[in-house]
This record gives sequence, structure tokens and C-alpha cells, in this order.
Amino acid sequence: MADKLAIITGASSGIGLELAKIAADQGYDLIVTSDEPDIAHIAAQLGNGSVAVTPVTADLSTFDGNDKLLAACAGRPVDILIANAGRGLGHAFVDQQPEQWRKVIDTNVTGTTYLLQKMTQQMKARGEGRILITGSIAGLIPGSYQAVYNATKAYLDSFAYALRDELADTGVGITVLMPGPTDTEFFHRAGMMDTPVGEDDDKADPAKVARDGWDAMMDGSAHVVSGMWNKVQAAMAHIVPDRMLAKQHRNMAEPEQTQ
Repeated sequence: MADKLAIITGASSGIGLELAKIAADQGYDLIVTSDEPDIAHIAAQLGNGSVAVTPVTADLSTFDGNDKLLAACAGRPVDILIANAGRGLGHAFVDQQPEQWRKVIDTNVTGTTYLLQKMTQQMKARGEGRILITGSIAGLIPGSYQAVYNATKAYLDSFAYALRDELADTGVGITVLMPGPTDTEFFHRAGMMDTPVGEDDDKADPAKVARDGWDAMMDGSAHVVSGMWNKVQAAMAHIVPDRMLAKQHRNMAEPEQTQ
């Protein structure tokens, strides 16, 4: 058992899995969680036996799921929380079922907020801890044909900055990772493989995005936008009118059969 403990949510694939690999390589015991049962198989491959890895299958859109994750700590202090779990949803808002968009909000906003409150309370009491929140440059752009998802990321981006300010001088660091389109299962799970962005083969490498996020967190940075083109987009989002940003997003995310 290592002296340090990290929790990584949404660790079954993509950016979360790559962050778990980095944490294991850095000598952290891990608690990795996903709502998919294969998290146990993935956990067995992490760390190569050099660190303890505990898998937790939990629905983090619920308070009960987050409480199950927290219970897995068994009283151990958490040195790093990587709040990476998230859910996407493409296509027109008017065509989505309420249970679909509610799941996005409950996972990305409600569940993440609950987990962050529980963990920051513990870390503040100890006077130390680091948190990396996976936001997105999508939070800077009105997301036509991805409206609810982008809105939840706007919440996380804003929330991370506010929480960082509240916790200034407490020993608890907050960093928000803001990737763009990344080569993960996200677009398949969000039902967006019939869109230009879903079909685009030139997405970011999740290992590179994870490394950017990890390094920014360890450096104590407020945020990091991963990728040069994403940095340009993030900068333009503060200049270009929202109606034009929404139209640009439509060009990426509108399903091909509706165009």
C-alpha cells in the first residue's frame, strides 16, 4: 500500500484511464470508478502490482453512487481527486427524451458537485489536497445539437474557478482541464457518430490531454486548455458573438441527415 491515494472517476477509458495510468506510475494507490462493470478488469491491469487499485462500479449521477465511492476510501485521506466522469448527448434538444438530458445533468452537474463538496470538506479540514475537474472548451461555446452537454460544461468551468477562489490559502488546489474533441468513446456513447465532429479522425490523443491536465494540477494552475487549436478556439470564444459560436458549433455537431 502506498502513502498516497488518488480517486479517478470515469476511469474505464479515455482521459480518465490515462490519468489513472499516470497516477499509478507516480506511486498513488487508486480508487477507480465507472458505471461500467469492466472497471474491475481495467483496475487489475493498472499499477502492475506496485500500487493498490480498488475498482468501484457506481452510478455517479446519484448521491448513493457517490456515497458508495466515498465509502471505498475506508477512512483513508484522499490526496488527489480527479473528477472526470461525464456524460454526453448529441442531436436536437427538442428530440431528446427527458430521461436522457436529465442523466447528463445529474452526472455532470449534480453528482459531480456533490462529490466535490464531500471531498473539499475533507481536504480543507486536513489543509491539503489537489483536485482536477474535467471541464471542456465546449463550456465556452453555445452547443447547438449538443445544448445540454455544453451547458453542463459551462457550469463546471465556472464552478471550478469559483471553488478555487473560495479555497485559496487552504492548501487545497483546484484545476480545470479543458480539452476539445478527443479520441475517446465519448462521441459513440453520446450518439454523435453521424456528425462531422464524431466522424473526424483528427481528434486529440487522450494520453496527451491527460498529461496536460496532470501537469497543470501538480503545478497548481487554475486551468489548462489542451491543444494549440483548442487554445485558439478558447480565445476566440471571448471575442466572437454567441450567435456565431452557436452556428459554428452547429457545423460540427448537426447530424448529417438533418443538414
